[in-house]
Amino acid sequence: MKTIITSALVLGLSLSFSVSAVADDDAMMQAAGKELFNKCSACHSLDSSKNAFGPDLSGVVGRKAASLPRFAYSEALQKSDITWTEANLRKWIAGNDQFVPGTRMRHVEITDKAEQDYLIAYLKTL
Repeated sequence: MKTIITSALVLGLSLSFSVSAVADDDAMMQAAGKELFNKCSACHSLDSSKNAFGPDLSGVVGRKAASLPRFAYSEALQKSDITWTEANLRKWIAGNDQFVPGTRMRHVEITDKAEQDYLIAYLKTL
């Protein structure tokens, strides 16, 4: 009986440390993504009540592209039928002109997978 209780305690502690490490890793990725987003915030707002040069990105993950009513999207993006999944965000971040030819947005392409991961982790928090 003592062995079972000891084993259960060891397993429980191991799992709690694993969960804590994952949470720390997520927080680190989100913080790095927030730092990268500072460049994006030159054009993009996180406040839907304010107009900016680019559309508000709060709640972007899972949202249909070109769906905010207060922003004048390019015809190319309006016709794209894209939903901002993680995979589609990654393609957009890596090269939006190649992903949706004719889009108006211009930015420095982020081709580093780790930086893409960080930025997407942050966008998921919005």
